[in-house]
Amino acid sequence: MAAILNQMDEAHYSSYIQAFSARTDLMDFLMETFILFKDLIGKTVYPSDWMVMNMVQNREFLRAINQFADTLTQMFLSSSSLELQLWNNYFHLAVAFLTQDSLQLENFSQAKRTTILAKYGDMRATIGAAIRDMWYNLGHHKIRFIPGMVGPILEMTLVPELELRKSTIPIFFDMMLCEYQLTKNFGMFEDEILHKLDSEVEGGRGDEQYKQLFQSILLSCCWNHPELAKPSETFVALVTGLLERLLDYRAVMNDENKTYSMSCTVNLLNFYKEIDRRAMYIRYLYKLKDLHVSYENYTEAAYTLLLHARLLKWSDEPNTAPMQGSHSQSLHTQRQLKEALYNQIIHYFDQGKMWEEAIHICKELAEQYESEVFEYEMLSDILQREAKFYENILKVLRPSPDYFAVGYYGQGFPTFLRNKVFIYRGKEYERREDFEMRLLTPFPYAEKLQTTSSPEQDVTDSPGQYIQCFTVQPAEEARDRFRGRNVPEQIVNFYKANNIQQFSYSRPFRKGPKDPDNEFATMWIERTTYVTAYPLPGILRWFMVIATTRAIISPLENAIETMKKTNEKILTEINRHHSEPSLPVNPLSMLLNGIVDPAVMGGFAKYETAFFQEAYLTEHPEDQASIETLQDLIAWQIPLLAEGIRIHGRKVTEDLRPFHERMEQCFVQLRAKVESQYGLRELPFLEERRGGRPHSKLWGPETEPPSRPHQDSTEPPPSRKSVPCAPERPPEAEERKSDRRENRSSTFFGYRRQEQRQSVLEPPEPKEEKWRLSRNMTESCLAGAEGKQPPPERDASATSPSATGASGSPRGFTGRVKSASKAPPLPRKISSSVYETFMEQNAAPSSGKQLTVDGSKGLKSPPPPPPKSKRIPQT
Repeated sequence: MAAILNQMDEAHYSSYIQAFSARTDLMDFLMETFILFKDLIGKTVYPSDWMVMNMVQNREFLRAINQFADTLTQMFLSSSSLELQLWNNYFHLAVAFLTQDSLQLENFSQAKRTTILAKYGDMRATIGAAIRDMWYNLGHHKIRFIPGMVGPILEMTLVPELELRKSTIPIFFDMMLCEYQLTKNFGMFEDEILHKLDSEVEGGRGDEQYKQLFQSILLSCCWNHPELAKPSETFVALVTGLLERLLDYRAVMNDENKTYSMSCTVNLLNFYKEIDRRAMYIRYLYKLKDLHVSYENYTEAAYTLLLHARLLKWSDEPNTAPMQGSHSQSLHTQRQLKEALYNQIIHYFDQGKMWEEAIHICKELAEQYESEVFEYEMLSDILQREAKFYENILKVLRPSPDYFAVGYYGQGFPTFLRNKVFIYRGKEYERREDFEMRLLTPFPYAEKLQTTSSPEQDVTDSPGQYIQCFTVQPAEEARDRFRGRNVPEQIVNFYKANNIQQFSYSRPFRKGPKDPDNEFATMWIERTTYVTAYPLPGILRWFMVIATTRAIISPLENAIETMKKTNEKILTEINRHHSEPSLPVNPLSMLLNGIVDPAVMGGFAKYETAFFQEAYLTEHPEDQASIETLQDLIAWQIPLLAEGIRIHGRKVTEDLRPFHERMEQCFVQLRAKVESQYGLRELPFLEERRGGRPHSKLWGPETEPPSRPHQDSTEPPPSRKSVPCAPERPPEAEERKSDRRENRSSTFFGYRRQEQRQSVLEPPEPKEEKWRLSRNMTESCLAGAEGKQPPPERDASATSPSATGASGSPRGFTGRVKSASKAPPLPRKISSSVYETFMEQNAAPSSGKQLTVDGSKGLKSPPPPPPKSKRIPQT
């Protein structure tokens, strides 16, 4: 056939066309010829390396197509004779001819490309010009080919030949203009080009040059049509934005490391969400989910599927979006699909140990089963799964992940990374060294920056690649629902490391001359806070930083923060050992010894030298309140250390007994020094919590701090107003309450409280004195409520509020604050409702009045103890 076509000239073609007597016969001939040529082009007859035979065939096909194009224009273009299908076949044949592999000269060697151009020319430019002319010949019939011809024309313009692109891209504006003149918008054209562009670029077509040409050519066409200027500019920005994201996605989609494919996928699905292309949005959601599952990022896979589930309703409406996933074909209603998605999400959250999130989904499913569809068997199953998740929260160990700030600097990175900072969520037990190695693998020529400060402009503008990585800490925000409540540590720790959007990094530096004897005096902190676009964890293991703030922390403020963190560490260790008696004692040993033994770390003596001197107070009078805060934190550390050493003495082995005794000796000296200078603090609730599970209680801002007793005053403190006390409970009720509390904690954790070893730091309390003290306190409170004075024979030290008043510390603890100049009375047990931790940071000492835990003024009296015959032994 190629030989026959080679022998034919224009006269032969004209004679053959005129030989058809009927118009329908000619139309059938052209239709069959176009289909035949398209099949021969798509299914190449000759091997690809037979260049000469392929080029000869293409040359003859091109001459025949152009001859038949003239026939189309002359006989099948008028309003009465336009054959839509015939013209469609022509356009599809011409585009298939132009885009065939044998004509893509850029894929050949330079020598072969030169030979083809010299002998046959670039046939793509010839057929491209013919397609453009045939399109413009359609006139007012163009609207009949929109949007059907958008895809073929787009495929033609994506061929990487500059002159071809310049001549064919204006066809798009002509399509926009045709639709706008008819409907005052070009929505059909826009929808079709966005849909086709996604598949074409993902298939390997398109580049940066095409994006720039598309933008410049269409914008120049808009200037000649003022009515189309604004909508056209919006459309061009939309297409170029999509092209940029698609090109980034294509650049990394075939990499072995799929980390950056996830970022590009999220960029695309967010783009489709913004422009309300739901089908494309769901398509990329499932691509992202599959990537996460392949990397065992089950938490992120669950959050990804949750985005699709949130689009569905609990109704029997049919699904309108394209079905995705292996299980979707048999789910015809939105309710069925949403239920299946929720079960898959629960499974992924369970694998990722995000049981709190799984519980939320279980509750929503349970409500549907109970109140909407009445599937009680399914309700039973989901409630059992929910109960298991609650149990896992308290019993299964969940290590808190580390977070890393990563900056990509330099022009050598892709646009979605270039000169941007991200916060990454590390994997379980992942060290920073391992994370950095994983981070640098896709960029073997990148240089790691050794500093944590922001790089200079010469680095960001350089053509190279520079990566900066350092660990950041979650900036946890206090949750209102936890304020003033006893919350297990396992629950609190989860929210300290999850659902976080703010992270901080503290960089120490020195200001002024260095003090060789005390580095704390000149140790300033530059604290940088990073805010991510979305909370972590989410649909990615990392998110871009969208805001950065910096603050300077003075040495005194740094000392206060350090003391708070130290106290929190001690309390956490105490809670862990109360909850798990089998824990090893080594971490507790190192923590306590580093504090109480001045030969190890110096304790807080450096703070006293730096900030508690008269010279510092004279130079910085504005720091008086902060100094009192630091002194109070030092005083509150003593009862925590006492409990820690008591636990250590009970669990230490005989080999380490000398070490423990040395630590006790150091602590006795430390306690005497602190109590004489800063007053006595007591935390009776530590005795109650021995043997129970660990709890935290957040101290809210609504609770005002108590006044702090003056350290050097020998005068009695001002008297408080008496308030009515709660009616005294009968001993039987108190005993039953204690039994319930004891059984509840011990049964849940599977063991009973055991008798504790009596520590040298814990003097025994005579039962008679304890009973007398509680009765005296109660009678004093009742007498004050009736306007009477207490009987004169009563011990004044037992009834004085200043001696044993329960108070909330401005640092978050709750206990008894005692003057350093008075001998402490015998300790007593107070209600567990006065638990407080030291999470509040902005509290300041109040003056002259002491508050109870709930914020009311006055002193709350504890309930009287049961009679000795029914009293529960204290451990």
